[in-house]
Amino acid sequence: MSTASVFIAGQFRDAADSIAVIEAATEEQLGFGAAATESEIDDAVAAARAALPGWRSTPAGDRAGVLRLMAEALQKRAAGTLELCSRENGMPVRLSKGANGMFPAVLLRYYADLLDTTEQEEVRPAAIGHTIVRREPVGVVAAITPWNYPQALAMMKIAPALAAGCTMVLKAAPETALDALIFAEAAQEAGLPAGVLNVIAGGPQSGAYLVSHPGVDKVAFTGSTAAGRIIAETCGRLLRPVTLELGGKSAAIILDDADLDATVKGLRSASFVNNGQTCHLSSRILAPRARYAEVVDAVAALADGLVVGDPLQKSTDIGPLVSRRQQQRVLEYIDVGRTEAKLVAGGSVPADQPRGWFVSPTVFAEVDNSARIAQEEIFGPVLTVIPYASDQEAVDIANDSEFGLGGTVWSPDVDRATDIARRVHTGTIGVNEYQLDVNAPFGGVKASGLGRELGPEGLAAYQAIKSIYRVGPSA
Repeated sequence: MSTASVFIAGQFRDAADSIAVIEAATEEQLGFGAAATESEIDDAVAAARAALPGWRSTPAGDRAGVLRLMAEALQKRAAGTLELCSRENGMPVRLSKGANGMFPAVLLRYYADLLDTTEQEEVRPAAIGHTIVRREPVGVVAAITPWNYPQALAMMKIAPALAAGCTMVLKAAPETALDALIFAEAAQEAGLPAGVLNVIAGGPQSGAYLVSHPGVDKVAFTGSTAAGRIIAETCGRLLRPVTLELGGKSAAIILDDADLDATVKGLRSASFVNNGQTCHLSSRILAPRARYAEVVDAVAALADGLVVGDPLQKSTDIGPLVSRRQQQRVLEYIDVGRTEAKLVAGGSVPADQPRGWFVSPTVFAEVDNSARIAQEEIFGPVLTVIPYASDQEAVDIANDSEFGLGGTVWSPDVDRATDIARRVHTGTIGVNEYQLDVNAPFGGVKASGLGRELGPEGLAAYQAIKSIYRVGPSA
């Protein structure tokens, strides 16, 4: 794209300002994305406000029909979308096929189906008469999304918000500004009324202006904990509801009876997914002391065996990081790790990747859980292996973190592993795998966020509850 665009009030228009979008694997320019100005944000919010009365009063079945048409429009574009996302952020194309090519359409259909089975009102008996409990759209939503899963994480907000009857302004990250406009194309094709979905892109300044805008009723944000704290402060002062899906430093607890071959196979995705650029990945590997050396060797061999290269090749396991800044950040953490622990795999830029922002899959052993590399979110392909002596110590170490988003427990004894999982203070956790479920809530505790996405809970996040008290019979 030679000209940056925004989508406001149902129309594409040239952006007032722009920023180059760079391909992660080649460092070559893909095009220009918008760097939204305050005037453009004002226009986008005004369009969403103008569209709100009509969309919120549209019957649920009609809204569901538009969502299904939008799913079809996205599905037709899936092949191009998933490749574009991989070029923007370095995501291996095998992962992008599901995350960016398929999942958005799945979410739209899920929430369309949920509308068909969810009553807008329910009647509850009261001491005198009865109460109608009514679910109404919360209003205009500001959705701010990151670059690591650009289509999936945006749709985790778009689908339930539109299903609930809200209108919205989506602000995409500048690194993935190009693929965000595909949502606008699909909205036009589906016949979504003008102004219901507005799409812009921009950096932190654009996001801050949008979050504090007087025309916004709710904020939904996915990103770093540091940015989330600032957004929470703003929304708290404004008494504005907010959903925050933030960082993580999750633990993979390998129990002493674990099948190590099966566990390592599972850690391939649970700990290295998307080049380590995943908030919920199990980046702290907790290993029983009696098997510690065995686990270290297995995890190091896993890292050394991953294929690092062009994200558009199906054989690639690890692609580049999203930007030079992110690459440097991860390499700086690796330098810190060399002073805190023992490097057993990776630790540098791959010698056979002269272009692109690559970092070799890296593993540190002899790590104390108090180390910076064990406590701070690195957001790259870097794992720490931490020893423990008992199940209780493993739980204590897992919980010794400011974060609480994901995690895994590995054992052939599913009941034992599930008992351990119940004791870890986190919003989500997997037993012998980690896989988001569209029908179950996703989100974190502590510094990992507020609120939940996905499942019926994801729809409820965009609804306001009203009680109508009435005297007399309910029917």
